Amino acid sequence: MITIIDYGMGNLRSVSKALTHVGARCRFVVTGSQLKGSKKIILPGVGAFGDAMRELKNRNFVEPLANSIAKGAKLLGVCLGLQLLFETSEEAPGIKGLGFLQGKVRRFRSAREKIPHMGWNNIRITGKHPLLKGIRSGDYFYYVHSFYGEPQLKKITKATSRYAGRDFAAVIGNGQIAATQFHPEKSQTTGLKLLANFMRW
Repeated sequence: MITIIDYGMGNLRSVSKALTHVGARCRFVVTGSQLKGSKKIILPGVGAFGDAMRELKNRNFVEPLANSIAKGAKLLGVCLGLQLLFETSEEAPGIKGLGFLQGKVRRFRSAREKIPHMGWNNIRITGKHPLLKGIRSGDYFYYVHSFYGEPQLKKITKATSRYAGRDFAAVIGNGQIAATQFHPEKSQTTGLKLLANFMRW
């Protein structure tokens, strides 16, 4: 059973539909107390960093999520969900993120390329991770984002993509915490493969 956090800012229907397609059972939770007993958790997200952190706090998700991870649950952050795992974001100065990953979220800056980064882009695998089983460098995934996570520990970046003149973290893995900047649920065959890997992880 995969638990999907519903804090009012996620693409929940497409995530649950993709999980069902790969044979996973899933449930939605709307408050932190409902996380109890969860073994695998997805933190989706579409929108702004500051608004998302406010909603997570209002629905009492922050401490129960940290406790779930401490008890062995595996967490997958998706898009904004990846960014929320960090300590701070340039999108919302003064607002603290979940702080599960050391580092910052930065804004793309480019005079030539359109921001947000929207559409298909390929990845380059830089490290091994169970999420990436059967996935290769050059495979394409679907992105919609103006910000990207910059981990303090470079080794936790397991795959990168390139946009606006820089390589950024596409897949992050650190212990029981993993995250993708792209949307696996919108990434067709390769995205479904990654979600199936999460189900089996």
